[in-house]
Amino acid sequence: MIKDNQRLFNRAHVFLDALVIAASYNIAYFIKFLAPWEDQSILHLPYYMYMEALPFLIVGYLFLYYECNLYNSKRASGRKQEFYNIVRANTIGMVMFIVILYLVRQSHFSRRMILYFYLVNIILETVFRNMVRHFLRYIRRKRFNLKYVLLIGYSKAAESYINKVRLNPQWGYVIRGILDDRVDAGTVYKGIKVLGKIGNLEYILPENKLDEIAITLSLDEYGKLGEIVGQCEKSGVHTQFIPDYNEVIPSRPYMEDLDGLPVINIRHVPLTNSLNMLAKRIVDIIGSAVMLVIFSPVMLISAIVIKATSPGPVIFKQERVGLHNRSFQMYKFRTMEVQDPDEEEKGWTKPNDPRVTKVGKVLRRTSMDELPQLFNILRGDMSIVGPRPERPQFVEKFKEEIPRYMIKHQVRPGLTGWAQVNGLRGNTSIRMRVEYDLYYIEHWTMGFDIKIMFLTIFTGLVNKNAY
Repeated sequence: MIKDNQRLFNRAHVFLDALVIAASYNIAYFIKFLAPWEDQSILHLPYYMYMEALPFLIVGYLFLYYECNLYNSKRASGRKQEFYNIVRANTIGMVMFIVILYLVRQSHFSRRMILYFYLVNIILETVFRNMVRHFLRYIRRKRFNLKYVLLIGYSKAAESYINKVRLNPQWGYVIRGILDDRVDAGTVYKGIKVLGKIGNLEYILPENKLDEIAITLSLDEYGKLGEIVGQCEKSGVHTQFIPDYNEVIPSRPYMEDLDGLPVINIRHVPLTNSLNMLAKRIVDIIGSAVMLVIFSPVMLISAIVIKATSPGPVIFKQERVGLHNRSFQMYKFRTMEVQDPDEEEKGWTKPNDPRVTKVGKVLRRTSMDELPQLFNILRGDMSIVGPRPERPQFVEKFKEEIPRYMIKHQVRPGLTGWAQVNGLRGNTSIRMRVEYDLYYIEHWTMGFDIKIMFLTIFTGLVNKNAY
């Protein structure tokens, strides 16, 4: 249906987008110049002069929609990403519109109307595109507009692809089967059958019954990749490559261009970017200084109570491993009786540990014992948000036992982290903590940091696993 008339559908989509832009522009005009809450006594340009700008506006916005990927396939694209692209295109468009009015010295053009247009167009475009999305999903459920796919290679990538398609029937993908040289024909995975050898592709492609080929070869079969791609391109069938690198690159990689040579970075760490590092460091300095001022009465009272109830120093210093595997002295309020350093290094604190003082139990349960680490943050040893640092002897142990453990040292350790706000403190799975830490490292944004800070305030301060 739509698949057979894709070009016509795309043109209709662009035409309807143009109508939405025109409607939003007119609605904005009537809100500004006819709405009862607006001052109608102020002189303004006539309607026709505003309309003279509309054709240029439509062309410019359609170009921005294209540049912001709003005409990409809706099968697997998310609503959040589409909404973000709509806002991005409209924001750029509004700024450019205002700049052009300034350059042509058109000071009588209402800036408030432009703001109304900005808001109305975002709303109407979002509603329109969600209607299109629902329409496409409806007709796919009716078995129209489907895409028929053949997988080349039985691998974990093939299984993951099948799982995703089964979980998302609204995408409209139908997997015809798998071709593989190592797995016997007739083998079935979740209803998808191995049809035969990869060599059968030369007989299947001429039948012209496939919309896509998904190459899901296992790593040790990549020598066949060039020949398979060549065959697919001769037939004109759209071809996708789904790499089977989950065991080697378990998270999203990113590519760089080295003078025309594509380079795949095995791990994407946003905080290796200098601007990101600087922005995070500024937030750390300002945030830790502000928190020191806010919590200074609590810290003073804690220090007095610790000193009065238990002999020994107020501050407990312990060696931890931080950024680039460098050791530093991490500060905490002392919550245990003073003990021999060799004994202290032997293990973790246990529930009802007799070494923990009565005051220490309260400080640990409320995380107040961590407040001196604000000085570590000011010094640059730590960050407000990041993976929690560990002692050197446990780092040596975990790096041999837990894959990818040492990646957490590519960023500064934190006072709080994604693992901690998800309850992974105390006697909880180290492997799970590492998974959460890696997710944070690879998905870092300033907004993610702010989210973790808020979650720490509401869920992370008092924790049943802290003892």
